[in-house]
Amino acid sequence: MVKLYLKLSHKLTAEFGKGFSKRNLERMRKFYIYFPIATTVSSQLSWSHYLEILKVDEESKRNFYIKEAINSRWSVRELQRQIGSLLYERLLLSANKEKVLELAEKGHELKESKDLVKDPFVLEFLDIKENTNYLESDLEKNILEHLKEFLLELGKGFMFVGSQVRLTLEEDHFYPDLVFYNRLLKCFVIIDLKIGKVTHQDIGQMQMYVNYYDREIKSDDENPTVGILLSTLKNKTVVKYTLPEDNKNIFSSSYK
Repeated sequence: MVKLYLKLSHKLTAEFGKGFSKRNLERMRKFYIYFPIATTVSSQLSWSHYLEILKVDEESKRNFYIKEAINSRWSVRELQRQIGSLLYERLLLSANKEKVLELAEKGHELKESKDLVKDPFVLEFLDIKENTNYLESDLEKNILEHLKEFLLELGKGFMFVGSQVRLTLEEDHFYPDLVFYNRLLKCFVIIDLKIGKVTHQDIGQMQMYVNYYDREIKSDDENPTVGILLSTLKNKTVVKYTLPEDNKNIFSSSYK
């Protein structure tokens, strides 16, 4: 096979010029195997996008990244990052059988509040060294310095509202770490950052934030506020028994 590629490479190069190296011929062959029907190839993606997608062996996963790259208008660099951070696998962790099929066919669609949550979120762009002592305020500052990357990790439709947005209840002041708005689900999204495990006090505080936004900030045509507790360690049992069984708007997720 190697000799055949080299022979073909020399012949095509002599006839048409550069661009027919052995490596490129292998890519072209793989591209034809994966996309034998021309109409399945999107003109919205560049050849560089497809070179990254060719590295994905599983068909359903390839279809997902193609849909997401088009729908979210990912650059090649962002496509590389999402594949490298295992976005597809992370979304599958919370997906049922129907959702798995939907991911491959349509990409990641936002239909309800739980669709906003990944577990874990991957924040490698913050470049935080392991075994480094840092505070929640340091984490927040770092995220704000890399806000563009953080918004891309959050996903579609997110807009930044503010950090440490003050809430005043009588004479007491409270400061949610990060507040966003998702234009697709038409709801506010409050994120509190935690080092270590989430406690029942953290959940209670987030419930208060969500209640305040629902009653004082959101308009009648907007959907209920979503709260996400983002921590290094989840505490599933505490979350389960602190929140009501019909909870649909407060979530605990980890970050890596």
